[in-house]
Amino acid sequence: MQIILVSRARKLPKTLDLADRRLRWKLFSAASLAVLGCMGVGVALAVLVASPRDRALAEIRDLQQQIQQQNTQLGGVRQDAQRGLDALAVKLGQLQAQSTRLNALGERLAEVGKLDDGEFDFDQQPAVGGIEDAGSSAYALPPVLDNSINQLASQFDRQQAQLSALQSLLLDAKIESNLKPTGMPVPGYISSYFGVRADPFDGHSARHTGIDISTPLGTPVHTVAEGMVTFAGVRSGYGNVIEIDHGNGYMTRYAHNSALVAHPGQHVQVGDVIARAGSTGRSTGSHVHFEVWYDGRVVNPLAFVRNHR
Repeated sequence: MQIILVSRARKLPKTLDLADRRLRWKLFSAASLAVLGCMGVGVALAVLVASPRDRALAEIRDLQQQIQQQNTQLGGVRQDAQRGLDALAVKLGQLQAQSTRLNALGERLAEVGKLDDGEFDFDQQPAVGGIEDAGSSAYALPPVLDNSINQLASQFDRQQAQLSALQSLLLDAKIESNLKPTGMPVPGYISSYFGVRADPFDGHSARHTGIDISTPLGTPVHTVAEGMVTFAGVRSGYGNVIEIDHGNGYMTRYAHNSALVAHPGQHVQVGDVIARAGSTGRSTGSHVHFEVWYDGRVVNPLAFVRNHR
């Protein structure tokens, strides 16, 4: 087979003889190169077109993996947070139980202290005031838990204020009780009462300014209230006398003692031994003459003796 190529430029026609082996190889090589060139162009076009999509898909897969990892981490954080909240809720319950016990304690103390009803109401908040805090917290608890903690904190503040006031009141009441004459200075029986009586020596009517408590000679005489010894010595008719100023308007006198134990200027507590019973001065036998003075006026000691519990 022959191929005749005719040129428009009126050149001589060129004849290609396909029977020539060398010519066939040249044509085959040219065709192969053309096919390979087309394939290369197609691959290049495919790479240019498909590459952004593949990269986007790869990035999406990476993001999905990161999201899965973050979800796993978030699940762990949630579990830790829930465990923390559960522990905090348990602790909150314990604190609420403690608050209830404090309320019960405060009510018992108020009852023991014999305070007026309603003076300490542990179920009501005391009246308070102050400036508002305009600051805000950087962290926030769940609303239910936050409200419970705030209520419990307020309750503890209220209980602390009330118990502190109750403590002060009870301490003041105890101090006042210690300074008030209460009880018998010696064991025995009352042989002569306060008021007008017949004088044991001449039988004339006379005013008795105290009570006489019959007791054996040498019996320890105890102070019936806390105070300061202002006199320890002999007074006409009283014999050996101890006088104690209790600093709240009260003064007590212990007379007819056989011996004096306390001395002027000595601070004595309730129950301290200040003398020994006897029969010095105008006396018919061993006893203690006990007087109570209030604001410079002698009063009947019997009420203070009978108040003793």
